[in-house]
Amino acid sequence: QVQLVESGGGLVQTGDSLRLSCVIRGTIFDNGHVGWFRQAPAKDREFVATIHWTDGDTVYADAVKGRFTISRDGAENTVYLQMNGLKPEDTAVYYCATGPPVYGGNYARPSGYYFWGQGTQVTVSS
Repeated sequence: QVQLVESGGGLVQTGDSLRLSCVIRGTIFDNGHVGWFRQAPAKDREFVATIHWTDGDTVYADAVKGRFTISRDGAENTVYLQMNGLKPEDTAVYYCATGPPVYGGNYARPSGYYFWGQGTQVTVSS
């Protein structure tokens, strides 16, 4: 069993920064990904960023490229999402997720992940 616990959300103003943390309890799959997704009210869950746990490769959604950075700390089994230049449209519940290895771009789809955290709210005021 793998458990993920997010933290670091909050209420900030446009242009501010936040760092989200995702602590992963249990064994992370070899060659698996740890991803961040977000879901705004009445919208589908959308991909934000992912990191390959073994080699550290990263992929970002176009909406956050250049503003958000995903990183990992293997010793702490933690993945971070540094969010700079926040905008009101970044407001959402942010989830981290992981699972067995996926291929063919499935790391950018919710269906590519098996274990999910409970989420942390990020609200950006204008």
